[in-house]
Amino acid sequence: MTGKSNERKGLGRGLSALMGEVGLTTPAREEPSDAAMAGYGGRAGPPAETPIDLIAPNPDQPRRHFDEDALLDLIRSVKAKGVLQPLILRPDPARPEGYQIVAGERRWRAAQRAGLHSVPAVVRDLDDTEVLEIAIVENIQRAGLNPVEEAAGYRQLMDRFGHTQEALATALGKSRSHIANTLRLLALPEEVLTLLRNGKLSAGHARALVPMADPVPLAREAVAKGLTVRQIEERARRLDSPAARATHRRPPKDADTRELERLLAAQTGLGVRIDGEPGGPGGTVRLTYRSLDQLDRLAALLSHGLPNDLS
Repeated sequence: MTGKSNERKGLGRGLSALMGEVGLTTPAREEPSDAAMAGYGGRAGPPAETPIDLIAPNPDQPRRHFDEDALLDLIRSVKAKGVLQPLILRPDPARPEGYQIVAGERRWRAAQRAGLHSVPAVVRDLDDTEVLEIAIVENIQRAGLNPVEEAAGYRQLMDRFGHTQEALATALGKSRSHIANTLRLLALPEEVLTLLRNGKLSAGHARALVPMADPVPLAREAVAKGLTVRQIEERARRLDSPAARATHRRPPKDADTRELERLLAAQTGLGVRIDGEPGGPGGTVRLTYRSLDQLDRLAALLSHGLPNDLS
């Protein structure tokens, strides 16, 4: 019992120290805290202006998408005030004379596009594991991640580095219930996660869908009808009851139906779902369009007939 308690405290201190390195625990401070970073790469000197062309992004950066609107705001800020917080760099393993970004890729991108030739930076000796850990924490704290990316970041910190939910909550300033509820989103099917990534569903909507055996139909309905979280919760309780599951249970689709869905989707460019009625010859064909152009194309296809191979 004592060992586990000490382990949690140790992990919490390690993550907090790491966050001190990227300036996440003290936003008013422009220089990283050496006291906080005692366990990460040793002491660093004061920030120094570093030529932008000597700096390269980290190829293992877990964040792949940078919101263009947010980046434009940062570019305007950099043009007006410069880069206020130093980047964290390490010697580039692939280029002896260069540096690799540990934290601050958005600032580096903004500085490039703002026409700066150098940026303030601190160089640390960090290994690949520490670099990845810092990148994940910076993304969670600063980059406006969508809920799926946030959950994936928590999962990486737990699986790869052994942090507990308690340690994450303490170090990141989140409640433990927030960490736990966000992690639960990763259990949703990929189609629902895509809606969440794209902002068509909120984290609250998605959490209401988590307990369902098959949340996809209700997720689609929520997007199409603009359902509130409360409405989703009520429908989820009703649809996922044992009686409802028995009533709506459908046999698996046969290969011909799946192939027809694929052909229709390829020819129309729309989402296609074909559902047969249990015990009957009829069914439903659902076509999903995402723009007025797609709706116009569908109207044209219905007016002039489908291609011969589908007739």
